[in-house]
Amino acid sequence: MSDALVPIIMGSKSDQQHAQQIAVALAGLGLESELRIASAFTSPGHLLTMLTRYERDPRPKVYIAVSSLNNALAGAIDATTAWPVIACPPRAEAFGGADVFSSLRLPGGLAPAVVLDPGSAALLAAKILGVADAELRERVREGQRARTERLVAEDAELQGEPNANHNP
Repeated sequence: MSDALVPIIMGSKSDQQHAQQIAVALAGLGLESELRIASAFTSPGHLLTMLTRYERDPRPKVYIAVSSLNNALAGAIDATTAWPVIACPPRAEAFGGADVFSSLRLPGGLAPAVVLDPGSAALLAAKILGVADAELRERVREGQRARTERLVAEDAELQGEPNANHNP
């Protein structure tokens, strides 16, 4: 288990299902996460208090912002911390995907990454934290090998070779 921490900050409780998917993927990579709720719009003081507490924590961290409709949350977190920030907004059907633009078009000087898939957001956090953690990098590599082996096996099955042992 890594000593790193990945705070997953939701804009509201309605984002919890999406955030929980990220937490599950992080746990699978051996990373600790904490689910929190704070809004850049309706509770900016609460958000800043929360971020101050996290900033005092010496563990390496990557923040993940999960906020539907408008993702000012990732920008507010990024403006407050020097740690990496990933925006992973849930898809809002009401806007047909247009809501994601609030994550993509932030003012200059803000640099949160935008990853739409919860598992991929967890993977990016692991890769970032893995820069300084060889064991975590190896867990990422193990996952990559497993995905490759699964794909090669699926291809072999499609070609009529269900018991083929192909090494990538």
